[in-house]
Amino acid sequence: MTGRMVGVDVGGTFTDVFVLNEADGRATVAKVPTTRPDQSGGFLDGIGREVRDLSEIAVVVHGTTAGTNALLERKGAKTGVICTQGLRDVLEMRRRDRPRTWGLRGDFEPVVDRRNRLEVPERTLADGSIRTPVDLDAVRNAAEQLRAQGCEAVAILFANAYANPENEAAAVAAVRAIWPNPHVSASSEILPEIREFERFSTTALNAYLQPEVSGYLTRLENALRSGGFDGEFMIVQSNGGVMGVNTASRLPVRTALSGPAAGVIAAGYIAQSAGFDNVITGDMGGTSFDVSLISAGQTMLSAQTSIDFGMVVRNPMIEVTTIGAGGGSIAWVDKGGLLNIGPESAGSNPGPVAYGLGNDRPTVTDANVVLGRIDPDNPIGGKLDRLDVEAAGKAIDNHVGKPLNLSRLEAAEAILRVANSRMAGAIRLVSIERGFDPKRFAFMPFGGGGALHAGAMLAEVGIARAIVPRYPGVTSALGCVIADMRQDFVQTINTLVSHLDESALGAFMQDHVDQGMGLLDASRTTFDTRDTSFELDMAYVGQTHTVPVPLVVTLSDGKVSAPDKAEIEQAFDAAYHATYGRLLRNGVRRILNLRSAVTGRRPKFDLSSLAPQTEGAATPVGARKVHFGHAWHDTAIYDRLSLPVGTIINGPAILTQPDTTVLIEPGFHGRVDSFGNTIIELQEVG
Repeated sequence: MTGRMVGVDVGGTFTDVFVLNEADGRATVAKVPTTRPDQSGGFLDGIGREVRDLSEIAVVVHGTTAGTNALLERKGAKTGVICTQGLRDVLEMRRRDRPRTWGLRGDFEPVVDRRNRLEVPERTLADGSIRTPVDLDAVRNAAEQLRAQGCEAVAILFANAYANPENEAAAVAAVRAIWPNPHVSASSEILPEIREFERFSTTALNAYLQPEVSGYLTRLENALRSGGFDGEFMIVQSNGGVMGVNTASRLPVRTALSGPAAGVIAAGYIAQSAGFDNVITGDMGGTSFDVSLISAGQTMLSAQTSIDFGMVVRNPMIEVTTIGAGGGSIAWVDKGGLLNIGPESAGSNPGPVAYGLGNDRPTVTDANVVLGRIDPDNPIGGKLDRLDVEAAGKAIDNHVGKPLNLSRLEAAEAILRVANSRMAGAIRLVSIERGFDPKRFAFMPFGGGGALHAGAMLAEVGIARAIVPRYPGVTSALGCVIADMRQDFVQTINTLVSHLDESALGAFMQDHVDQGMGLLDASRTTFDTRDTSFELDMAYVGQTHTVPVPLVVTLSDGKVSAPDKAEIEQAFDAAYHATYGRLLRNGVRRILNLRSAVTGRRPKFDLSSLAPQTEGAATPVGARKVHFGHAWHDTAIYDRLSLPVGTIINGPAILTQPDTTVLIEPGFHGRVDSFGNTIIELQEVG
């Protein structure tokens, strides 16, 4: 289907929209305030700004924070658990970790109350044999009790269901026959993988999110359909791929952190197109600063993530480090006289003090406004006519300047220095502390506020250059448009390589391929190609931690040719040596899990279509005083979207556009490349 492709990313402060017209390659963007508590208002408003007739849209892809917010704010559904006798408290016991590693105490409340965690007689052993068949009468009674206690969703969590799901499947069928809605999650369906807590936690969180996320997505889809939309509606997963709305409603736990994942996908595609394989991304929105690393063109995937303490999700996710240092993050002085930034944010409502919507505590955005780095007469988002510079200044005086005995400008600079220091720390965490030299990477700032801090990150961390995308304020929405459809599968094998049943391994791989291809076939999306990938989690016997071992597997007419034991041993030796630099003499190799991914590669558009079509010399559209390094500087203002390819702008300068502001600090220069990106580097001396 040819038409318009729409990507929508809902953030804590703004909802971003990227619209691509497939017929001519033309792109338009919109940025509107996020609506709370129902985010669908901002979603539909943003699309309506750029597309009047929804029937013109072929595809809508949505990066959503609905699931993440429900987890962080503990606003999911009232959920019940039916589990094996003796395992009622697995969710509460976790791994016996603590919120603060060196603290002696710490509180944790699982998302499912203990009174709503009910046990039933059944037992499957680790080898898959059934010692005690499930008591289905007890299962039905437990389900009725949970309904009577007001539960909207239920999770079925049986011991060793990954090894043999027979007991759990029978219980799930019994519950679904009497449960009043489809919100029933089974651990053997969500995560058929060894390790009780991780499997229980992921499944319980999936059930906890189902009513909230499926209701939200249903409202969105109904509103789109009623407006004339007849295309494909898809949701970004935390692994950077997309899935259909039905799959997302069934597996909402896979939407956690989907918005930041879309931004990383876009950043990788933009960077590679511009000739950079190594890039550190920095998404600065209104609420947070999200950092990720792409090495040799590959995003970093993690098999497990903690959304918050004790909320463990074991699904493939793009590794994103998040700190509370967004434009709306509130600056405050603690009892010890130290200046802090965040994690509390003013969000979109009331927003920064300069918005004039009732907040009186200063934010990072307010500091940028007071220092002249944001134009008060052209605020992004389209809802405000002007920002209140004086109100922002008074808030900085009252909450930072007076407590620290600083002038207004000194206090504003201090706010930015602390914010920049925190952001630089997050960049070091994903690079230096993991063995990557940041000098080998480019920094890609995006989000509404990222490009204001590009020069500071180069100076703080020592990165050579920054790549500011053509539309940095809506990069995550652009990522929604270019993300591929991906389905991930896992199956515990738990055997020595020497004891491996090669035919059984091949059967699992074939089943994953068949399921994944079926989901791709069920979508209405066109794919350029379809890819499959397989890896094993392996270790030596006696080791707890595993290494991922990629497998070279051929497909012929959709049929898998599984590797033999010798090929698996060779692949493990290569992966283990690459990770640890040595092999263990006489070590016995063990396979824990099989992981499979089936990906449908969606057509990509040429980013050069976003490049400016203007020619000639760049001419400033104005100038104003901007504060840098304890002094005011005369600073030229440019309309960034009209700067011709090849333009070089020496700092200090400000490049304005509807979705963000790009700041080129003194000592730096910016160059417009052939894709419309702005490359910021230190000016050469002499």
